[in-house]
Amino acid sequence: MVDPDPSLAAHLRAEHPSFSFEFFPPKDDEGEEVLWRTISELEPLDPTFVSVTYGAGGTSQERTVRITARIAEQTQMRAVGHLTLVAQSKGEIESVLKHYAAAGIDHVLALRGDPKGGPRAVWEPTLDGMDHAIDLVELAGDLGGFCVGVAAFPEGHPDAESIQADADVLVAKANAGAEYAITQLFFRPSDYFSLVDRVQALGCDIPIIPGIMPILNFAQVARMAELSGADLPREVLDQIEPIADDKAAVRAKGIELATQLCRDLLADGAPGLHFITLNRSKATREIFETLQAEGRVRD
Repeated sequence: MVDPDPSLAAHLRAEHPSFSFEFFPPKDDEGEEVLWRTISELEPLDPTFVSVTYGAGGTSQERTVRITARIAEQTQMRAVGHLTLVAQSKGEIESVLKHYAAAGIDHVLALRGDPKGGPRAVWEPTLDGMDHAIDLVELAGDLGGFCVGVAAFPEGHPDAESIQADADVLVAKANAGAEYAITQLFFRPSDYFSLVDRVQALGCDIPIIPGIMPILNFAQVARMAELSGADLPREVLDQIEPIADDKAAVRAKGIELATQLCRDLLADGAPGLHFITLNRSKATREIFETLQAEGRVRD
């Protein structure tokens, strides 16, 4: 079982690196069965926490909240509740926070979220809603009882004027009460550590957990990287493109690259690893078990 300390932020400052898993809300009951099999297969690894995202454009809220609550109630894992501002009034967001609290969920990830048209679409304000993640951080703080996390962008948010301006936003969210951050996917350790350096240069030591997504399906990951503003580096493409038509070879190379990324991150002091699982456990377990056998994560 995870450390009983109710503060994830305190755990992230501990000696041993954290590791955690992210799931997405399935579209139907069949997909939900697959997700619960994955959850049951990953729970024995004793993750520091797990989270369930919202669907694109703020969709799936009901299913996301219900699944997150079920994790909190029926497993030994710490559940972190996602929350976005998309297409919701302030009152509706408060209701979701209260639902999480009633389910015993006292950790939330406060995100602006992507517009309904996708990450590159123009943001559309909602009547009586909020427009920035910092507003959600402050709202959760006003309600009280939550340890709040936020998103971070090693290569800068697509809407940011610059990577320095993006770091300024992250520090502002920390000053507003955010206690940890989780990054979008990225593929170069240098991008992650440059973000950490920019934030620390501003006098902020918020723990920033790197988000890890192994390349198992080249087209899928390339699309997600494009939408999120992440770069697929030439050194990665040079290893994937020649085998792009061989699914098994892409999967093996993707796991190899992700495992090495994890090694590099942990070796240079990242506080943990957050695996974007796409609701499948096998690749995540392979990477984790390799790192565990090498003594890089706790038994």
